[in-house]
Amino acid sequence: MTSRSSQLHPIPQAHPIPQESHRRMRIAQIAPLFESVPPKRYGGTERVVHWLSEELVAMGHDVTLFATGDSVTSATLVPVRAQAARFVPNFERNNAPYARMLELVRRRAQDFDVLHFHIDFHPFPLFTRQPVPFVTTLHGRMDQDWVTEIYDLFPEVPLVSISDSQRRPMPHMHWAATVLHGMPHALLMPQPTERRDYFAFLGRISPEKGIESAIRIAAAAGAPLKVAAKIGEEDAQYYRDVVAPLLQGGEVEFLGEIDDAAKPAFLSGARALLFPIDWPEPFGLVMIEAMACGCPVIAFRRGSVPEVVEDGVTGFVVDTVAEAVAACPRAGALDRTAVRRRFEQRWTSGRMASDYISLYERLIGRPDFRQPGD
Repeated sequence: MTSRSSQLHPIPQAHPIPQESHRRMRIAQIAPLFESVPPKRYGGTERVVHWLSEELVAMGHDVTLFATGDSVTSATLVPVRAQAARFVPNFERNNAPYARMLELVRRRAQDFDVLHFHIDFHPFPLFTRQPVPFVTTLHGRMDQDWVTEIYDLFPEVPLVSISDSQRRPMPHMHWAATVLHGMPHALLMPQPTERRDYFAFLGRISPEKGIESAIRIAAAAGAPLKVAAKIGEEDAQYYRDVVAPLLQGGEVEFLGEIDDAAKPAFLSGARALLFPIDWPEPFGLVMIEAMACGCPVIAFRRGSVPEVVEDGVTGFVVDTVAEAVAACPRAGALDRTAVRRRFEQRWTSGRMASDYISLYERLIGRPDFRQPGD
């Protein structure tokens, strides 16, 4: 197959495009239905869709969000399913809402200048057969054996990767852009603290997220570890059999899942966030959440990590537990004000939204495209 991949994009720096340079667009954002937008607690994709939608509305665009009915948004909400439902026991009940969503979007497609999907390959069969420009941001891993079987059927569909590393297993696809995530400037802010006597682990308890390595790193560094993480149904047995016994020593404190209101104090009080992942992480929101609070990140060199963590500036990129332990005292010497400053320069949702607007305009292909009411 002929390669259609674009060059891997450089990591975006502080280059927000002035809002006044853009014409007003009618944009549909189509979100997953497993969590509300934004999610009540854990949920990366839905959180990003929320931040993007809010920024686009603030920039003056006409945004319609197709999501669950318990979502909260400044955009016009089209409730596809009454409430979020992450795990539904039978195939028909889980997939019927997506069939409904696709049909609702198709019936209104002509009302929009661009359709932005966040639901993997589901729109491809239907929306390649209609004229309204559409794009799909892929939020998951692309290195699994089933991926080529479906994506290779639609080589012309424009795709967005959330890191350059995410696209490497499928370089031949039609990658329209890499748009790294961003979050609201003031959502998480550094908090004053008298002491930083622990390391932090934030996110989800699962083998690929590296909780076992995080426990070993903190123990070898001689400091407690505080774990603020979700335990999903799919990882409950792993937690019971593997993780829970490791929490018995008294140097690991399990806090459970925390929301955004609790994250600033949790991250501001940590010496560093430990992110010893064991999988090709497509992005890793917790890294920029830590940076927003001025907290350095010590992370394994997997997936997106080298694109997100600036070694020696916002944290350290390492390859082994031993290297992570060696980085712990060095992380304490980093300038936390500089960590926050780099967040402001690189990782805001304003930058993310501007990157997407530039992509939408390229997809539409007309600098003076028709505005609503014209």
